[in-house]
Order: sequence, then C-alpha cells, then structure tokens
Amino acid sequence: MTRLKSFDLLALGFMTFALFLGAGNIIFPPSAGMDAGQSLTPAAFGFLLTAVGLPLLTVVALARVGGGMATLTSPLGRAAGVALAVAVYLAIGPLFATPRTAVVSFEIGVAPFFGKHPANLAIYSVIFFAAVLALVLMPGRLIDTVGKVITPVLLLALLLLGGAALVMPLGEIGAPRLGYVEQPLLTGFLAGYQTMDALGALVFGIVIATAIRNRGVTDPRLVTRYSIIAVLIAALGLALVYLSLFYLGASSQEAAAGASNGGQILSHYVRDTFGVWGGLLLAVVITLACLTTAVGLMTACGEFFGELLGVSYRLLVCIFVGFSLLVSNLGLEQLISFSIPVLVGLYPLAIVLVLLSLADRLWLSSSRVMIPVMLVTLVFAIADGLIAAGIGSGKDWLLQRLSEGNGQWLVNVSAASVRLYESIPLSADGLAWLLPALGTLLLAVVVDRWLGAGRAPGKPAQG
Repeated sequence: MTRLKSFDLLALGFMTFALFLGAGNIIFPPSAGMDAGQSLTPAAFGFLLTAVGLPLLTVVALARVGGGMATLTSPLGRAAGVALAVAVYLAIGPLFATPRTAVVSFEIGVAPFFGKHPANLAIYSVIFFAAVLALVLMPGRLIDTVGKVITPVLLLALLLLGGAALVMPLGEIGAPRLGYVEQPLLTGFLAGYQTMDALGALVFGIVIATAIRNRGVTDPRLVTRYSIIAVLIAALGLALVYLSLFYLGASSQEAAAGASNGGQILSHYVRDTFGVWGGLLLAVVITLACLTTAVGLMTACGEFFGELLGVSYRLLVCIFVGFSLLVSNLGLEQLISFSIPVLVGLYPLAIVLVLLSLADRLWLSSSRVMIPVMLVTLVFAIADGLIAAGIGSGKDWLLQRLSEGNGQWLVNVSAASVRLYESIPLSADGLAWLLPALGTLLLAVVVDRWLGAGRAPGKPAQG
C-alpha cells in the first residue's frame, strides 16, 4: 500500500494552499481590514468563517463521499446535480474566475510599471495563459511544480509582506466604518464571500484527490485522510495571510485614505515601506497567486468536463484556456460586473449543499431533505442575484410602466412580492435565503422522520 512521505504530504498542503490563494484572497482582506478598523477582531473572525471555514468544510465533505461534485450532488438527482456542477465549474472556471486571474495580476502587478494600455493586457494575457497551459497539460506533476517550486516562493513573499505589516505598520488602527460599526461580525462574514473559495473548494476537491492518486495512493481511506490533512495545512496558511493583511488594512486608514480597493491599499503600503522593490514584491505575489489558482481551476474543469462529455482532457483544457484568454481582454470592470450576480446566486447553493452533506447522518433520506431545501434556497438565491445585477433598482420604473398599460394585476402581484421579499430578515444583507432554508430544513426533517423508510437511492457512501 503506497503512502505519502511527510515531505510529499507537506508539499500537497502547500499545493492546496496555492490553489486557493488567488488575487481576490490578497486584495479583499486589506479592504475589509481598513473598513473594520478597531472592530478588527470580530470582523476578521467573521471573514475567516466564510473565507477559510467554508472551503475547509467543502473539501471535507467531498473527501467523505469519495468523489467530486457529481457524488456530492447525487441526492438531488442526476439532472439537478449536473446542472449545478456545470454552473459552478463554468463560473469558477473559463467564464469568470480564470480570466479574472490574468486581469487582476496584470492591473496590480504589471500595469503600474508598463501602463494599462489594452495592447499590454493582450501581450501579458498571452504569456500568462501560455504558462497556465504548460502546467495544466501535466496534471500528474502538480505537486512537484506547484507544491514544491512555486508555493515556497509565494510563501516567502507573503511572509515578508505580512511580517512587515506587523512590524512596520503605516499608522494607528482607525475607527470602524460602514457596516463594521454596528455589525462587524456579520459584515466580515459577508465580506468573506468575495473570495469565492467555497465555490473554488467544490472545484479543487477533485484536483487534490487526483494529485494524491497520481502519487500512487489507491486506498480511498488514505485519499480521504490526505485530502483533509492537505486542506488543514492550507487553511492554517490562509488564516495567517488573512489576519496579517487585515491588520495591514486596519493600520493604513490614514496613509491610504484615498484607496478604493485592497489592491490600492497594498500598493500604498509597499510603496511607502519598500519603494520600487516593494512594487516588484507585490507583482511577484499577485502573479504567482493568480497563476497557481488559474492552473487549479483549469485542471479541475478539464477533469470534470472530460468525464462528463467523454472528451479528451488535453483538448478541453486547450479550449478553456483559449476562451479564458479572450474573455480576460474584456477588462476587470466588465468581468466583475458580469460575475457578481452569478456568484451571488451560486454561493448560497454551495453553502447549503456542503452543510447538508456533512449532516446527512441526521436524517433517513438525503433526497427528501436536500431537494426541498436546495429548491427554496435556489428561489431566494436567484432573487439575490437579480438584485445584485441591478434588476431591483429598476423595479419602480417597471411597475410605473405596467400601471400605464393593462398590467395592473401584474403590478399588484409584483409589488406584493417585493414587499414580501424585503420583509424577510437579513434580506438587506443578501441573506434572504437563510431563514427560509432553515424553515424548509426543519419541515423536511419532520416529514423525513414521519415517512420513515430507508435511505433513498443515490445516498453517498460514508467516509
């Protein structure tokens, strides 16, 4: 029976850490820290719950069922499971997240030195995705190329940046602002959504397991154990990075007062602390973080769609990388505006799916519980996604146009629906799905116990 050596296991953990650590993971904590100010502790704790805790639980859930999303979603039925999996893989892969890795690394790591001209972005994106393609075409060497080579360099740069933030802060921690004044924990919890690591974990779970199997480990119990150890190492590394960057932002309120995002906060800090060399350090950190994330996303998408469609892995990753290259040249603002509504709609589904999968021993039939809860969550997640897309801001105009015609009945129904939605607790915070999902869960569990019978077909095997 093949077992991983301690060094290989550590490299696996480093690989997992690098897969999760994208540009968003470096940009959002300083921004949240700056707004949190003296509410740093509860805000950071809330942020860690969603940015570290949820991805950790997701990989554990995938390890328990011994497969990827198809196995995790099996209680929903094949059609619903495949639809959800396809949506997650496309959103976190070639449509949004992967192109964003190139654009963000360009704007933060390259544009300050060479300018933001579209031609520069085009040249950089070609080079960036050529490197991504070279790495994803040899997935069996992910541990060697990412875990043993790229990640140590990335960690060294992050340790230098995080250590400097603790030893040489730019100023005193300022007062909290925005939502951090009254609800620092909840606001930090919601800010952690922006890393999108819960969706990423659904994608990376199979990458981690595949990397372990490619090292000759065939025992499912060992694959599960090594996956959990790897994600624990990654979670510890991410938590340390987030906390140091939170402090960097909280102590930079005055020095980076004009900054509108975490990238500008980091730029202010490294410029004031390290000068030009600081800018080069930031460029290395961002580029390596984005590169490793893009490699993981493309590898996962190639594995998933290759199995789903019966198409060659190499052909698929070439198509996905080429598509990501084209989309990346739309620019960061367009990518973000397109992606936010989709991700806001998908995130609640991912959270509920993972939590229900981890608690499946509490009921008799996974299908009887998961299907209604996921369906209710989907309805409210779609509503949140539409609001994030700006549909809600135009509701008054739409109702006025309808009332001028023969659609008064539709006006009444729509107005009542809007009032009902807005009356739901936490709807203003983008959590309208939470209480309806919990209520549906309680009802589904009661029905499950009342109906009795055995576990429904499609119940995942327990790890």
